[in-house]
Amino acid sequence: MSGEHHQEPGRTGGPSRERCEDSSRAARPGGELDALQRRLADFAAARRWQPFHTPKNLAVALSVEASELVEIFQWLTPEESARVMDSPGTAGRVEDEVADVLAYLLQFCQVLGIDAAAALAAKIERNEHRFPVPEESTPDSPIRHSPE
Repeated sequence: MSGEHHQEPGRTGGPSRERCEDSSRAARPGGELDALQRRLADFAAARRWQPFHTPKNLAVALSVEASELVEIFQWLTPEESARVMDSPGTAGRVEDEVADVLAYLLQFCQVLGIDAAAALAAKIERNEHRFPVPEESTPDSPIRHSPE
């Protein structure tokens, strides 16, 4: 990632797989997301990165990190992509990129005053109304979904 400074604001070091699994259980919508946002804000403030954390810069950084996640899967078959977490090295890369994407998304939301959990809950609600389950659906029949 390039930018006005050499350190990467969203990167705080890759967690071990065990730590990631433990923290995922704790990271529930609401208070835990708020705590992670505060931790990220404190991390950036201690390094005086706030001037760089504009909505535009955070959106660009989020896109870059999402692209780095996509890059891991770029040439994999669907079957290979389903097994990506079987390799410790690749699993660590995926977890790091997921963490980077989430870190930038949470920072982006904080800067703009968006409650990420509430926004997601509202979007799920809208999608449940927009895309009702067809009555003729069976568990084995795939249902095409929108690209959203």
